[in-house]
Amino acid sequence: MATLRPPKPRPLRLAARAVILHEDRLLLVNAYPDHKGALWCAPGGGVEKHSSLADNLIREVHEECGLSVSVGAPCLINEFHDEESDFHQVDLFFRCTITDGALDESWQDPENIVSKRRFFSRAEMQQISYRPLSLPDVAWGEGVHYDALEPLLKF
Repeated sequence: MATLRPPKPRPLRLAARAVILHEDRLLLVNAYPDHKGALWCAPGGGVEKHSSLADNLIREVHEECGLSVSVGAPCLINEFHDEESDFHQVDLFFRCTITDGALDESWQDPENIVSKRRFFSRAEMQQISYRPLSLPDVAWGEGVHYDALEPLLKF
């Protein structure tokens, strides 16, 4: 008789994200293929092993936005999860500065995840859906912030 083992737990996912203020506007991306969602977030993504957080972030920002950046100090640790799917992610946000490039509507994310990218003023952020909710305070504030575990939004 075969013995059933419980499913193997999913590993914690680690991601690096960029907080890029340019001319007092925050860069956000819509990371939903085929424009299926209206949620905006900071550019960045999953960390690849054997590469520094900064190198991962430089790669992700370029893939998603076509921009080159320098990575500065950390400014936010954000956790979110979904108990049903056993998903748990920790995002480490870093203040970044654009060193080369400009947003171009024709830019294509090679992984085809990011469908839109643009800069938002703090006032414009009141009109959109974004995560984490602390992002404006982090972007236009100072110091390092921590967002405790929050549920994953599903669309």
